[in-house]
Amino acid sequence: MLTEREVIATLEMLRNENLDVRTVTLGVSLFDCASHDADRFILNVRAKITRAAANLVDVCDEVGLKYGIPVVNKRISISPIAVAACGFSAEEMCRIAVALDDIAGHLRIDFIGGFSALVEKGFTKGDCALIEAIPEALAKTDRICSSVNVASTQAGINMDAVALMGRTIRRTAELTADRDGIGCAKLVVFANIPQDVPFMAGAYLGVGEPDLVINVGVSGPGVVKKAIDRARTNHPDMNLGSLSEVIKRTAFKVTRVGELIGRAVADKLAIPFGVADLSLAPTPNAGDSVGEIFQSLGLKSIGNPGSTAILAMLNDAVKKGGIFASSYVGGLSGAFIPVSEDLNIAEATRNGSLTLDKLEAMTSVCSVGLDMVAIPGDTSAETISGIIADEMAIGVINSKATAARLIPVPGKKAGDKASFGGLLGEATIMNIRDDGGSAGFIALGGRIPAPVQSFKN
Repeated sequence: MLTEREVIATLEMLRNENLDVRTVTLGVSLFDCASHDADRFILNVRAKITRAAANLVDVCDEVGLKYGIPVVNKRISISPIAVAACGFSAEEMCRIAVALDDIAGHLRIDFIGGFSALVEKGFTKGDCALIEAIPEALAKTDRICSSVNVASTQAGINMDAVALMGRTIRRTAELTADRDGIGCAKLVVFANIPQDVPFMAGAYLGVGEPDLVINVGVSGPGVVKKAIDRARTNHPDMNLGSLSEVIKRTAFKVTRVGELIGRAVADKLAIPFGVADLSLAPTPNAGDSVGEIFQSLGLKSIGNPGSTAILAMLNDAVKKGGIFASSYVGGLSGAFIPVSEDLNIAEATRNGSLTLDKLEAMTSVCSVGLDMVAIPGDTSAETISGIIADEMAIGVINSKATAARLIPVPGKKAGDKASFGGLLGEATIMNIRDDGGSAGFIALGGRIPAPVQSFKN
C-alpha cells in the first residue's frame, strides 16, 4: 500500500509531471487454440481473446478513474504466432494477422503484440511462413505488432535471419510507402527478447508464462526530470552520486504506482498479476522526454560526450528503484531512447548532436536499442542487416536485451522529416553510410557462435 506521503507525492506527479501508466497489457496464451485448419484456429483465437479481454478496457478505465491515474494504452500480447500457428502458410499467417486486428478493433484494444518468431538458432516452417507474411500483414493492419528474435547470449547471432530481416524491413517499408513506411514502426528485431515485456512493438507472451496474465508498463521521464531539477535547485552542490539516489527514489515511487494499478486491474479481471515494467518511455509531448533528463544533468544536448555515462547511471538507478519497490519487476525496465517518440531526441538528431554512431554506443547501456530510427528509403537491405547485426552483437556480448526498430522511409533522404502520428511521433531521417560495404559480410550467412560466458574481462 502507498503511504499518505507517497499519495501526496504521486498526486503532484500526476498534476505537473506527466505521470501515467503507459500500458496495461493482457497476456493470452494461444497454444490451446491450435488446429490444422486456419479457419478453425482463427475461430478458437477469437473466442479465447474475446472471452479474456471483453472487459479489459472498461476495467482499466474504471481503475484509472478510481485512483486518478490514467491508463494510456490497453494492449494484448499473445503467444508467438510462428509457434501457435506453425503449420500454416504465409498467406494463412496474413489472414490470422487481419483477424487479430479485427478482434482488437472490436475490443477497443490499441495494439496486439505477438506476430512473432524466435529464430536465434534456426528456422522452423512456421518461422519462415511468419517472416514471409510480415510485410503484407503489417501493411493490411493497424494494431498488429511484430517482433523477431534473431540472437541470444546462449545461441549467438543467426546471420541468415539477420539478412532475411534486412530484406523484410525493406519490403515492409515499400508496402507502406504512402505512410512514410509506418509498417516498420510496428516491427522490431531483437536479441535476448524478454518473455513478459508489455511495451510494443516487442510484446509477446513467452512459453513459460501463464495462460492469462496482466503485465503493466509504467513510464515517468517527466517525473524523473522534475525530481532532478528540484534537487539541484534546493541543493546546488549535489554531485552525480547524490543525483543517482534521487533518480532511484523517484523510480521507487513510480513503480509502486504502476503495481498498484496493475494489481487492481488483475483483481477485477480475476487474472494473475505478472510484472511491472518501469521503463522511461517518452512520448512526443513536451515535458515527457528522456532527452531532457540529460540536460537536467548538465549536458547541452543528448549526444554530447558524456551521454553514454549519463544513460548508464540513469538506467541503473531506475532498475535499483524498481527492484526495491516490487518483487515482480520485469520486461525491459530502464530507459528507452526512441528517436521519433521523444521531442528532445528528435531535435538532437535534426541538429546533428546525436548521430547513428553515438546512438549505437548509447544502446550498450540502455534498455532497448536503436528504436524508431528513420533512415533513407533507398538504404540497401544489406546495410540494414549490418546495422541490425551490430546491435545484436551489443546485446549478445553484454547479456542484455537489445533491439533494432529501423524505418526506411520511401522516397526520402537524410535530413527530410518523416511523420508517423500519435505516440510514434515524427523524426528527421538520419544519415546512413550505405556504400555497399556490408554486402560481403552479410552474404556469408551462418551463425556467429555464442560468446564465452566465463573469463569475462
